[in-house]
Amino acid sequence: MSVASVDRSFSSSPLPAAPPSSGVYTLLVMARRGLAESALANTAPDRYAAAHLAALRAAAAVLAARARPASGARRGRPLSAWTLLVQVAPELGEWAEFFAAGARKRALAEAGLSGSVTTREADDLLRDAATFLSVVETKLGISSQPHLAVS
Repeated sequence: MSVASVDRSFSSSPLPAAPPSSGVYTLLVMARRGLAESALANTAPDRYAAAHLAALRAAAAVLAARARPASGARRGRPLSAWTLLVQVAPELGEWAEFFAAGARKRALAEAGLSGSVTTREADDLLRDAATFLSVVETKLGISSQPHLAVS
């Protein structure tokens, strides 16, 4: 899936009816910090891994705001955050697919395999993760300004 095909549109109505919990805010702050860490990373694999993790934390914030425990016994293997995101916020499905597709590459980058990620891929993912976080904040009804990295 190309970055250009990810649906960046979203409705103006926020996801939750109630104000987000402190856990949701914590996850969003962690996501913003992850973006800053990604921007300051010295290598493409480090930048890619940090950006992907920031997006994962943004998805976790949506799950914390929207997901409700299933009643009854738990069955099957655990689902990824990206799979769960599609279930609780189908309008973010294309984002979930996009980031799920990069999970293996993130694992390779975290393992330190040279050549696993190009500089361009890392830079593109950082921009996409920042956009995704902004979309999530808007969906959650949270006004935020990105923190600029200072060198």
